[in-house]
Amino acid sequence: MLEKLFHLREHGTNLKTELLAGLTTFAAMSYVLVVNPNILQAGGMPVAGLITVTALSAAAGTFLMAFLTNYPVALAPGMGLNAFFSYTVCLGLGVSWEAALGMTFWNGILFLLLSVTGVRTKIANAIPHNLKIGVQCGIGLFIAFLGLRNGGIIVAQPATFVTIGDLSSGPALMVLFGIALTVILVIKKIPGAILLSIVIVTVIGFFVPAGEGNFVTPLPEKFMGLPESMANTFFQFDLMYPIRHFSESWTIIFAMLFVNMFDTIGTLIGVSRRAGLVDENGQLPKMGSALTADAAATVVGSCLGTSTVTSYIESAAGVESGGRTGLTAVVVGLCFLLALFFTPLLVIIPPNATAPALVMVGIFMMEAIRHVDFGDLREFAPTVVTLLVMPLAFSISEGIAVGFIVYVAIMAGTGSYKKISPLTYVLALVFLIRYVFDLK
Repeated sequence: MLEKLFHLREHGTNLKTELLAGLTTFAAMSYVLVVNPNILQAGGMPVAGLITVTALSAAAGTFLMAFLTNYPVALAPGMGLNAFFSYTVCLGLGVSWEAALGMTFWNGILFLLLSVTGVRTKIANAIPHNLKIGVQCGIGLFIAFLGLRNGGIIVAQPATFVTIGDLSSGPALMVLFGIALTVILVIKKIPGAILLSIVIVTVIGFFVPAGEGNFVTPLPEKFMGLPESMANTFFQFDLMYPIRHFSESWTIIFAMLFVNMFDTIGTLIGVSRRAGLVDENGQLPKMGSALTADAAATVVGSCLGTSTVTSYIESAAGVESGGRTGLTAVVVGLCFLLALFFTPLLVIIPPNATAPALVMVGIFMMEAIRHVDFGDLREFAPTVVTLLVMPLAFSISEGIAVGFIVYVAIMAGTGSYKKISPLTYVLALVFLIRYVFDLK
């Protein structure tokens, strides 16, 4: 049955290899079970049940990818996209989490339509390469900044906006240790390095005082239990919000669509090349089906109660372990379902233990900067502006908007206007009009 479904021999793999690859991918990305609820909670979502929502949405998306494409790619609520959901949309713009889920749903529907019709790939090809890199790196800086802030390494300061935290405190020292440990484990290619770091720092927290007789990591009430109910978020989205508030919603939905689009395409191309799944022209044969699975996962995730679900670059860990088919993804999905019964252990993990994971994810995303042409200031400058604005403005969408405007202005001003695609002109003009007329 497995051979018929996943064509193992055709892809030069076997059951044992796919099983180990799936376990490796899950170990590499399972931090999402802890980090995603923490980020969504910051946006006002009720914390009860968010681990269940995260696990179920990850499992659903991963199963969709496995059976629609037979690719060893796993999905889960995206890092960066969840930060955009909580910190930009909910906290920054004052939008309720129910309304934000509604926008996530419509983003998924639009995403699905673009994927099915093939328009999504055409849009991706029309966006300048350097802006794609700027967006990815900017999100990486944003996520790393959130990790440092959540861990108390960076704190608010009225005169300088931000400053260094109290590094003499035990909780802050835990974060610094966790960052160094995570990087060391990744360099040594330890499977599940991020997860292992979270576990080690969490254990250390049992012995680090947090004030008032408490410790950074509280003792669990029990080790296993039934999954928490997700009644607080299940189908609790406000689908009519984007219609009632169209002028302020369209930019948010576009930002979700834009970020998810390039995050997914970049992940699929990167993982598929490592797995040898591309054809002789370097194209991914089932790209349309993969994008459809990704879009459908976002729709399902919004119904359950989470931000955009997307393909995970950590899937490359399983590919490097020999995973070549959708069976690897099926194993990952089953692991997410099994994790539901260990929620009591997951909820005690403190922000000090997940902060290093956010910093590490940011570092991974920053690796794309090496693909920028540093010798061409026309290419390099807009990239830098984009990646700087995102963390400093605390907004992914503002970084995208400013990056487009600066790119078009520089290219047109230096006589390279013919290199700009019509779609890029249109997007830059739309963003400019939004700022000039203060269309928030």
